[in-house]
Amino acid sequence: MSLTIAAADKILSDNFAPWVLALGLTVEEAGEAHAVLRLPWTEELAREGGGLSGQALMAAADTATVIAVSSARGGFVPMTTVQQSTTFQRAVVGADVLVDARITKLGKRMAFAEVTMAAEGSAEVAARASTVYALLG
Repeated sequence: MSLTIAAADKILSDNFAPWVLALGLTVEEAGEAHAVLRLPWTEELAREGGGLSGQALMAAADTATVIAVSSARGGFVPMTTVQQSTTFQRAVVGADVLVDARITKLGKRMAFAEVTMAAEGSAEVAARASTVYALLG
């Protein structure tokens, strides 16, 4: 029941606030219980010291979860974040980030996911997030 990349990108462009779209996120992969998004490196998203800002990583994890849930359900339904807990393990400097959201439980009204974020080409995780969503539709 997963989405095509084109369908997942359309969900992204049709359902997110302009400031989220300004992050430049693109869908790399959408599967039965996961999605991988690319957060492109830009100086505008860097904080003092040159590392990618935590706010950008958290927004990317939140967005990737919506795409993963939509892919698992076969389409978008209204949903809202109930909880997100993020840990930052290393800085990302000068590289795109691959944001991999994996659904751990999908119910009728709730969805749970684990998200890993790593600089492209690196096996080391830069950040992890645990997300919970209420499905409204």
